[in-house]
Amino acid sequence: MLSIKSLNKWANAHTYYWLDLLRVALGVFFFIKGIGFISQTETLVELIEPLRGFGGVMLVVHYVAPAHLVGGILIAFGLLTRWALVAQLPILLGAIIINFVGIMNASSLILALLVLAFTIFFIFYGSGKHSADYMMKMGY
Repeated sequence: MLSIKSLNKWANAHTYYWLDLLRVALGVFFFIKGIGFISQTETLVELIEPLRGFGGVMLVVHYVAPAHLVGGILIAFGLLTRWALVAQLPILLGAIIINFVGIMNASSLILALLVLAFTIFFIFYGSGKHSADYMMKMGY
């Protein structure tokens, strides 16, 4: 049976610096996207235009940027990594759906699918041995 403890044990036994760099890069990517959405709110509103009839547009606008900013920092440092990544899932799924509901942008779709794949990987893998989570657990 898969548990968080067994996943952490496996991840700590199979830790590599390039995976830590990939986790940090994913966190920085989310943080930069969050800054972009804050500085260009109209771009975010345009992106979610195909979903206007479904309601909750303001909820989306006020969820996406903070989730990316805070989540990006947490992911990069490896603190509460799984929770921060789970908070990104609705945004990533929305980014994929928008390509099918609105105007198809192949590069955006590929990027969203790639980021979703890394996000799902790190939800299972966790933050790894070189993270704030690991340091706090070990009492450093």
